[in-house]
Amino acid sequence: MSDLRFGVVGLGARSSLAQHAHKPSEGSSIVAVCDPVEKQRQAALAQFPDAAAHADHRDLLDLKLDGVFLTTPDDLHEDPAIDFLRAGVAVFVEKPLAITTEGCDRVLQAAYESGTRLYVGHNMRHMPLVKTMRELIQSGAIGEVKAIWCRHFVGHGGDFYFKDWHADRRRTTSLLLQKGAHDIDVMHWLAGGYTTRANAMGGLVLYGGIEDRQDRTGQRFGEFVSEDNWPPLEQKGLAPVLDVEDLSMVNLQLDNGVFLSYEQCHFTPDYWRNYTVIGTHGRLENFGDTEGSVVKVWNSRRSGYRADADQVVEISSDGRWHGGADPLLVDEFVRFVRDGGTTLTSPVAARAAVAAGHAATNSIRSNGSPIEIPPLDPALVTYFDGGQVR
Repeated sequence: MSDLRFGVVGLGARSSLAQHAHKPSEGSSIVAVCDPVEKQRQAALAQFPDAAAHADHRDLLDLKLDGVFLTTPDDLHEDPAIDFLRAGVAVFVEKPLAITTEGCDRVLQAAYESGTRLYVGHNMRHMPLVKTMRELIQSGAIGEVKAIWCRHFVGHGGDFYFKDWHADRRRTTSLLLQKGAHDIDVMHWLAGGYTTRANAMGGLVLYGGIEDRQDRTGQRFGEFVSEDNWPPLEQKGLAPVLDVEDLSMVNLQLDNGVFLSYEQCHFTPDYWRNYTVIGTHGRLENFGDTEGSVVKVWNSRRSGYRADADQVVEISSDGRWHGGADPLLVDEFVRFVRDGGTTLTSPVAARAAVAAGHAATNSIRSNGSPIEIPPLDPALVTYFDGGQVR
């Protein structure tokens, strides 16, 4: 087993993923870290003291890395990913793959032309909740899927997304894309298809009225997040540029005839996702999405409201963020770099999630007009769905 050398570019909150790849005794190590902010570099070196620190991702291109974790802000995914792919360095791109459909296509094209392995960090495919729902659907528990509804209650929205770069549409396109890429990918996976048309409504209905603003350049995520910030209108120190929606409602039509509905609100008191999947022979719904959650299935008869579902599946996880999915995600990437093969995550699906979020955002900002999604080049679909092997 050869040793694998990894770099990390972008040392904010999601760079914590890289710790799961730093296993020198098992043949993989973080040997380089990169961020333009000195404070971030020093924090990373405290965790990886033997790593080389750099301010520019281009300094890592000639370090003979086997792979790189790209956990930069969203608008800095596209160009660095292309640089590393063209340099022959396998790339883990944190979701979303890019902030536009066209940006995703550029990254996929670079991976295709270079033959370098590309992996996108859609960790929710490894969440026990999502895997349980998919297994129930594939077992035929509710028949053929016809519709999926998802309500995303983003209870920490004011702290997580309206105090830094997330609030600036130049950096994210929208939170419908940035946050919704997770849920749209999950719904696509459960439904077995991809969005072809989107229409949506939404707006900046709460946080836009808060005038207390602060430039947090150089601050780390943990310095401005607190569960004590309640109620939402009492938030202080929001981002100087704040022009993304905090409430979105979306309808999506898939290529296989399934219909999806997605709702996202950033000022709820609770923080979780609720999926309802309706099929030809029943429906399922989750209550909670981490440790202690359940998925209920109703499929035996017609009735009025009843809490006594026909099947109740308890969700077991380690209780951490994303139900313990992050270590599984990174393990899969490391294995993919070493051995290739198929993965639960998919660059094609990642592009489809961004395309749906991008189209829905354009619809919101066009008074709800339906937006068609351009198809992906069939050659790219074949290549990535085939395990990135020519």
